[in-house]
Amino acid sequence: MPELRPVAVALGSNLGDRAAHLHHAVARLGGLLSGMQVSAFVETAPEGVAPQPPFLNAVVVGQSAAAPIEILTALMAIEKQRARTRLFPGAPRTLDLDLILVGDLTELSSSLELPHPRFRDRRFVLGPLSEIAPDLIDPVTELTTAALLARLDACG
Repeated sequence: MPELRPVAVALGSNLGDRAAHLHHAVARLGGLLSGMQVSAFVETAPEGVAPQPPFLNAVVVGQSAAAPIEILTALMAIEKQRARTRLFPGAPRTLDLDLILVGDLTELSSSLELPHPRFRDRRFVLGPLSEIAPDLIDPVTELTTAALLARLDACG
């Protein structure tokens, strides 16, 4: 039997009914991840992109035995259900689902990088992630999400 691993997914939306998009994603992810926990929804300013509407962000953590690429494929299908388009990198979006961590797995391929390459620098991911899974370990740094958040906060 395949091993269950903790899976962390970041959710974001800055177009249309942002809360409805996130609630849709949470409902669909509930069928993909067992024992799922959902962080609070937080509004954040866009980072590193042209001026655009603020985001509503959250994180979910659950368990899955699925391969990371299968999880990523499911995330992309959920985005498509909410009419996600990818006009250019960093474009406003109805729904953005990022696969952050899958247990202690690491992967680098043309379609997937695990852990997510920028999650350690994103307060809008680490804050909600630390809220619901402070002891989840990043397999690259071997730090907990709470320690990563403290490190980010210390850097300003």
